[in-house]
Amino acid sequence: MKPLSSSSSSSRLLEITVISGENLLDNRNRPIKKNAVVNIKTQSYSCNFQTTKLDKEGGGFPKWNEKLIVDLPMHARHLTVEVQCKNSSGIKTVGIAKVPTSDFIGGILPEDYLHFLSYRLRNEKGEKNGIINFSVRVKNAAPASQSAAGCAAAYTKAAPVDMGSSYNGSCGIVTGLPVYPGNFLSNSMVKRF
Repeated sequence: MKPLSSSSSSSRLLEITVISGENLLDNRNRPIKKNAVVNIKTQSYSCNFQTTKLDKEGGGFPKWNEKLIVDLPMHARHLTVEVQCKNSSGIKTVGIAKVPTSDFIGGILPEDYLHFLSYRLRNEKGEKNGIINFSVRVKNAAPASQSAAGCAAAYTKAAPVDMGSSYNGSCGIVTGLPVYPGNFLSNSMVKRF
């Protein structure tokens, strides 16, 4: 599917694969029968969302395996995943999960990393009502050299170091760890040095 609005520097383009749901119940605590659908909303405005196709056979354990492309504004703090069920009396909300963007953007992993997530759904009363499984990847992420953060970036780009002839000319990655004698030796041993 195509995003509803074009991606720009004020937003990120997300590829969300809605995989499946688990133990989805209706308002009488019975498994839903069929016609489950997932809405992905990127902000509080109802006009910015994407929807999966109906799962007509899965009942309380629906499977979609459907990719949705969603525009996520840079200021957005969460993504809303809403599972609904269509039946003869209309559309009923089965459960909602609010996914913090910090769960898939930022940190030590590159932005274009594929995150597999599972979230507990809550019904309108705030009670637990099933689980939603999906994956998220930022499509228009900056190249890894620009987006990697923290000291982990230095280790992911480590180059082989020549160990010299004393190690038969082999090459390998060298990682240094600081060692403080006070941490490993008893106080009486430190006094001797």
